[in-house]
Amino acid sequence: MRERPRIVVTLHGPEQAAREEPTWASFDGYLDAVRRAGGDPVALDPTADPAERGAALATMDGLLLPGGADLDPALYGEEPHPAVAVEGPRDDLELAAWTAARERGVPIFGICRGFQAINVFSGGTLMQHLEGHDSPTSAPEAHPLHLDPASRLASILGETDPLLSTQVNSYHHQAVRPGDLGVGLIASAVAPHDDGKLVEALEADDPDDWLVGVQFHPERPEFIGPEFDRLWRAFVDAARVRSGRRRRS
Repeated sequence: MRERPRIVVTLHGPEQAAREEPTWASFDGYLDAVRRAGGDPVALDPTADPAERGAALATMDGLLLPGGADLDPALYGEEPHPAVAVEGPRDDLELAAWTAARERGVPIFGICRGFQAINVFSGGTLMQHLEGHDSPTSAPEAHPLHLDPASRLASILGETDPLLSTQVNSYHHQAVRPGDLGVGLIASAVAPHDDGKLVEALEADDPDDWLVGVQFHPERPEFIGPEFDRLWRAFVDAARVRSGRRRRS
């Protein structure tokens, strides 16, 4: 039997969960997607005691940063827009998890808020509010995605050749523009917007660094194409390689 790598999944705290729209307050979709891809999800929220947090981060083979509330704009040196709603304890947890993951060289996958966190933790910034994108809904908006054929993401999603375009699902009121990208990151996919193109996926510019973030929601298969199953498997497979190295060390 193949080793099931340990994937730390950072969750929001119970207070934030109680405030969010119910359809999006659950993290079951993320945990189930990791399991289907062959991983062992290790859920970690801000209420975990220091020993539990330390043990999880010291033994993780991969890190998944899921969706959720906005990051504190102070992390990128800005005052908050009135529409911004932050969860400070989760920012602290994810920054600690990010730091541990980068120090240990484990694969990182970010989704929605997690995509934005990768950019901010890499020294990038965010467009704090997109008008018309702040109404709660259980059905995310579908829109076209245009991929860079030379990107890791395009290679993962294509069966034989890199995937050039597809439809994705988004639910967010903040965004990353091309000029907002952090150090060492490249845009692997973009989407058209009234204000110009928005970055919908990013990745490390180092091909040996498995670091991928997407603004949309591949954990919601009812709203997205089956090609995104390959993205989950690629992430977990990369973590499995890391797990094998950890066992041999």
